[in-house]
Amino acid sequence: MSTTETKPPERSTSDIVGPGHDIASVTDQISSIVLTRGTPRGWYLGFAVGFLLLNLLLLSVTYLFAQGVGVWGVNQPVGWGFAIVNFVWWVGIGHAGTLISAILLLLHQEWRTSINRFAEAMTLFAVACAGLFPLLHVGRPWMIYYFAPLPMTTGMWPQFRSPLMWDAVAVGTYATVSLLFWYVGLVPDLATLRDRAKRTTSRVVYGALALGWRGSAIHWERYHQAYVLLAGLATPLVISVHTIVSFDFAVSVIPGWHTTVFPPYFVAGAIYSGFAMVLTLTIPLRKFYGLEDFVTDKHLDNMARVMLLSGLIVGYGYLMEHFVAWYGGHDAETFMILNRMFGPLAWSYWALIACNVVTPQFLWFKGVRRHVPTLFVISIIVNIGMWLERYVIVVTSLHRDYLPSSWGDYEATFWDWTLYLGTIGLFLSLLFIFVRALPVISIFEMRELVDEHEGNGGHGGSTGGEA
Repeated sequence: MSTTETKPPERSTSDIVGPGHDIASVTDQISSIVLTRGTPRGWYLGFAVGFLLLNLLLLSVTYLFAQGVGVWGVNQPVGWGFAIVNFVWWVGIGHAGTLISAILLLLHQEWRTSINRFAEAMTLFAVACAGLFPLLHVGRPWMIYYFAPLPMTTGMWPQFRSPLMWDAVAVGTYATVSLLFWYVGLVPDLATLRDRAKRTTSRVVYGALALGWRGSAIHWERYHQAYVLLAGLATPLVISVHTIVSFDFAVSVIPGWHTTVFPPYFVAGAIYSGFAMVLTLTIPLRKFYGLEDFVTDKHLDNMARVMLLSGLIVGYGYLMEHFVAWYGGHDAETFMILNRMFGPLAWSYWALIACNVVTPQFLWFKGVRRHVPTLFVISIIVNIGMWLERYVIVVTSLHRDYLPSSWGDYEATFWDWTLYLGTIGLFLSLLFIFVRALPVISIFEMRELVDEHEGNGGHGGSTGGEA
């Protein structure tokens, strides 16, 4: 009898990065994007587009402050319009970064390493865009300090029973933890840039940001403790933040909002739109900078699988809305569903079904998940569909309320659109600055993976900031 033991196949380095890469080449290729003296023309072109839209944001906000929220399309009964739609959309996009970085880290998923740094930055920029809308929507942004629990000589205090107050606390906490998590993860890479930078200014700036990192054993020990601790703090925030955002709607008695399915439904939608945005931005970025060896087709395939799973949950949420309206037997809820499907805004409902439910079904096929141009198109369609979902939830639930005498219509104005496009400009401008100033892929984590799969088991083969 044969006693030969069959060993499971070992994962090769090529599962993590492309073939032919060692620790030194990983460091060289990623750090060169930041440390190269010449900025690619394509970067200038992309930043110019983002900066142009950012100026559109400044123009729109200036006109809004001068004229008031009457320049928007909000009216009675649609007191919430694009501002809340865009707020929820941006907060949702910010969830993928925390999911990729924190939850997949705790689950020891190595494929996160190639995309976590980029996704974390996307989270911060998306939350920055989201935070503008509640500030502007209140109509008196110079009174925004009322959100903070500060002692008031007038005896006025924040209304803690208001979902707007919950949003301020939840999103503020989420932004703070996400920023700390992102910065702590950057420290070893900042030390690498410090040691490799040729210009004195770059060495000073990166050296100050690296906090004296030298790669000693005690540095690595404290780093891993802090990183895992922040990952543990960030993980429940993925669930809590968008749950609280859903309470903006669920705690009301408006037909279409007053439902218990909203918290899990919103969380799944946030992950869905977040991964779609990660794909939308990662695919052109890896092509432009030649990062196909780091962000491989396997990484895109995994992100597409997560997007398919979360898309199925979102589709289930749509189905439950119909079921609850039918099973509950409430006339107003039944009418709300029929109005969404066949009313004056039916186009938006069927467009979101096509984008969010029908289109992602192509991701069942491996050939689609591995075909980069098709995957890019699907991610854009999902982003559009998730924006339409928030539009349908907000507008169609408000424009046909309980009383036919209070019904009205809603149409976004020019200034609604300029504000929305302006926040996209803010997002793109911050993104291009990040790509030029900081490594888009975690250098030290990538080195660790290569080192482990080569059998060394060290911290990227280095005890210092340099590899």
